[in-house]
Amino acid sequence: MTNVVSVALQRLEHAADLPTPRYETEHAAGMDLMACLPADVELAPGTYAVIPTGFAIALPNGFEAQVRPRSGLAAKHGITVLNAPGTIDADYRGEIGVILVNHGKVPFAVTRGMRIAQLVVAPVSRVAWHETDRLPDTARGGGGFGSTGTGQGGQTAC
Repeated sequence: MTNVVSVALQRLEHAADLPTPRYETEHAAGMDLMACLPADVELAPGTYAVIPTGFAIALPNGFEAQVRPRSGLAAKHGITVLNAPGTIDADYRGEIGVILVNHGKVPFAVTRGMRIAQLVVAPVSRVAWHETDRLPDTARGGGGFGSTGTGQGGQTAC
């Protein structure tokens, strides 16, 4: 069974001709976001730009929206979301923007209506910290940064 969350969506004037974000398949986790540009934007290799989508949302308290890369753009062109995943908080009311970066070797043109990212809405947990002098032991311990499966534990210091 799928959980449905009601989210208010505002179509901004410059997005009058674009469809609302939507799931492309029955079991897709993310909705495609499209570029809402007045003119094409060329991303030279190593450059980035904030691409507007033409929509603003009002998430219910206890939810966030994550802006994630599209795998096809990454695999075929080296285009990804620079701050992936970008987080949209429940109290943000501005236009959704996508920070695209070109990690490829050739310029890439972002055009109006192009599917540029995915939007995933997810519940948020709040943390209540309980400071302690010692954490419970585990088999992994403080091993990180590639330590699993190597038999090498270790601590990483700040």
